[in-house]
Amino acid sequence: DATLGLEAQDIRVLKAAEQMSKGLVVAVNKWDLVEKETNTARDYQRAIHERLKTLDFVPVLFISAHTKQRIQNVLAEALAVAERRKQRVPTSRLNAVLEEALARQHPPAYRGQYLQIKFATQVREDPPVFAFFCNHPKGVKESYRRYLENQIRAAFDFAGVPLKLVFKRK
Repeated sequence: DATLGLEAQDIRVLKAAEQMSKGLVVAVNKWDLVEKETNTARDYQRAIHERLKTLDFVPVLFISAHTKQRIQNVLAEALAVAERRKQRVPTSRLNAVLEEALARQHPPAYRGQYLQIKFATQVREDPPVFAFFCNHPKGVKESYRRYLENQIRAAFDFAGVPLKLVFKRK
């Protein structure tokens, strides 16, 4: 509800859907009741993503069920997210993105040793699961996992799709 903003119940539903690896789209209803200025939608979307820090990949649509404004976009975006869930990333392209990401930001050290990620591959789609093979799987911190997830998301357009990254010993 655009007049109320993002509430605790909305956040709980989104987090539960993410934990179940479901595709996500946020539709902000009653957009016709909001007083608009030049960048109202952009600012509102930023506020939503600021509140949902780990769900910043979720597309946000502004609709009005009363005036039927942009309601057809919700189904179109939901179908697009469903298609992105089925996307298969070739291992060679994934490893090229991984190589660039590792060069930009090296993995953290673990117990005095360098963490080396050898290669990655997509082991499943719908929902997408990526396996990373490295020397110290337990040494991958959450922040670095999020960094890798964001790199994959940016390179292969996984908007609205929760990704699962698994680190295995190689």
